Amino acid sequence: MTIALIVCGMLLVILGGLWLLPPMLYGAPWVPTRLERARRALRLASLRPGECLYDLGAGDGRVLFLAAREFGARAIGVEISPLHCLLARVRARSEGLEDRVTIRWGNYLRAEIGAADVVFLYLTAASLKRLRPYLLQRLRPGTRVVTISADFEGWQPVAWDREELIFLYRMPPAHGGWQALLSEENETGFG
Repeated sequence: MTIALIVCGMLLVILGGLWLLPPMLYGAPWVPTRLERARRALRLASLRPGECLYDLGAGDGRVLFLAAREFGARAIGVEISPLHCLLARVRARSEGLEDRVTIRWGNYLRAEIGAADVVFLYLTAASLKRLRPYLLQRLRPGTRVVTISADFEGWQPVAWDREELIFLYRMPPAHGGWQALLSEENETGFG
């Protein structure tokens, strides 16, 4: 009985490490997005039925399922953690959404994202800084990029949600920053 408990404990430690370490090693620790916050981000991005959403650093896929179920989008996630990918794939199959939800195991800095209409990002500021040139190179003009908690330094968002700290950009982004958007709001009396 004691050996079985030790083996189970070791297995849990290994699984926990596989769950947490790969995302942390790539600079995007796993922090689940609250569904209401993700919903507000997708509304701010004006995600429409039939559009293609990419979630870079998709975690357990919760944003993908929300986009597919509530917004009618095709949702593609890129995630470095094999356990998160496995969980999302199993969930997509069990919920009958495998035709609209896809999760790819890999580094989001190497993913092909050119088909995206909307890119969802809940990453650290350092990760966004590394991702910036990649987005500029790979995304079509007009693609919407929505970030939670962190903004792209030097890019002016086209809209933002102050309460939830969500920023929306349209490619190619205008130079400036969220402060420029705030100044515009103050000048026009909106905000």
